Amino acid sequence: MELVQQHPEISAYLAVGEAVDHDHPLVREVADRLTVDHPDAYSYAEAAYTYVRDTIPHSRDSGDLRVTWRASDVLEQRTGICYAKSLAYAALLRARGIPAALCYQRLADDDGSNPVLHGLVALLLPGEGEWARQDVRGNKPGVDARFSLKEERLAWTVRPELGEVDYPLLYAEPHPAVLGALKAAPDRPYLWRTLPTEL
Repeated sequence: MELVQQHPEISAYLAVGEAVDHDHPLVREVADRLTVDHPDAYSYAEAAYTYVRDTIPHSRDSGDLRVTWRASDVLEQRTGICYAKSLAYAALLRARGIPAALCYQRLADDDGSNPVLHGLVALLLPGEGEWARQDVRGNKPGVDARFSLKEERLAWTVRPELGEVDYPLLYAEPHPAVLGALKAAPDRPYLWRTLPTEL
């Protein structure tokens, strides 16, 4: 699948935003810590990926009822759903000058019911020439996402026959439907009832 930039200028994918707030001191602190042992862009991108995937639990897996929607809040509160964890990863990448975009899949149950959007990050490393999608949702039985630039290792592969979709558009900030749902939710049970089902 060919990924398509929403913005033609790569600077849009390095910019500070309301949700991707990589100018926040906590985001900078985490980025600085990761950079000590991972000074080059590739190893840093992989270390930041592992950090978000493995040390910030997906709130559904952990049972945490809090809803986070800003990267710095995800890092501070150490919780979030896929959208929120993607924001944290994008912020850590941008903090080190690595272009990062937000992108989405539409997933469903095995019978095609209960569709929901799933959040991913795409990054563009120096010398690679093309965007590579990453999934920091967090692994669990049946889910084994890995950092990879060549062959995608996402949590789920879409099944078009069930109405599932890989959306090709790369966003600099969360899609308005995603951000709106996150910001309006007082807790995760409420969020679960209001998650967007398509773009």
